[in-house]
Amino acid sequence: MRLASIASGSSGNCVYVGSEKTHILVDAGISNKRIEQGLNELGVKGSELAGVVITHEHSDHVKGLGVLARRCHIPIYATQGTLDEISQMKNLGEYPKELLNPVKPDVAFTVGDLTIDPFSIDHDAADPVAYRVSHDGKSVAVATDMGHFDSYVADHLKGLDAVLLEANHDIRMLETGPYPYYLKRRILGDRGHLSNETAGRLLSLILHDNLKQVLLGHLSKENNYEALAYETVRMEINEGDTPYRADDFSIAVAGRDSLSPVVEL
Repeated sequence: MRLASIASGSSGNCVYVGSEKTHILVDAGISNKRIEQGLNELGVKGSELAGVVITHEHSDHVKGLGVLARRCHIPIYATQGTLDEISQMKNLGEYPKELLNPVKPDVAFTVGDLTIDPFSIDHDAADPVAYRVSHDGKSVAVATDMGHFDSYVADHLKGLDAVLLEANHDIRMLETGPYPYYLKRRILGDRGHLSNETAGRLLSLILHDNLKQVLLGHLSKENNYEALAYETVRMEINEGDTPYRADDFSIAVAGRDSLSPVVEL
């Protein structure tokens, strides 16, 4: 398996997951041109995609979906609530609606030789999910846009070989920054986004000997920066109730506009 972030941040998200035979995207929140560029760097063509799984309907996760669907005619998978919202988005243009395939949280489905497990998360969207993808005994997950986590989420992230996890904001930067009060409350709320500190605490619960790579993603442009997210998460691990240290694992930050390190399993 391979995992790589093509783009990850508050302005657009698109993650590649694949095996030797099957290639999928998690979200398509950037332009088709940038999607194609990222895939080309990975040695994959858009026409080779077997599907795109959508976490939720916000623009930074779907803005490139219409063009991608028209050009590549690939199946789109999302919960019914998300599909209903996507179907009403005029800015995506026209595309074959038969490409839309509903999925349910906690009900696994297959795309090629990949097994995909959607699980519910709390975010201010219709019916958001994160995804765990497995192949040949290996598993990765993409888990962003969560206002908080609980034992249900942590359980779905245990036993992974690699994970892309949200570290959206630094709480102090957000509280003292220029965002209006209502937006600060939204981001900090239970249906908002994970802070650096909370991401570190979640990681402390799911670390294990065979976790090869952690990618921190969906960083806010205004309320975070890479070095701060990286160091805060490491500090939470080192000070947390876990037998592990941050140095025991490879931790990297997925760039907003660039291909992340490619995780090969």
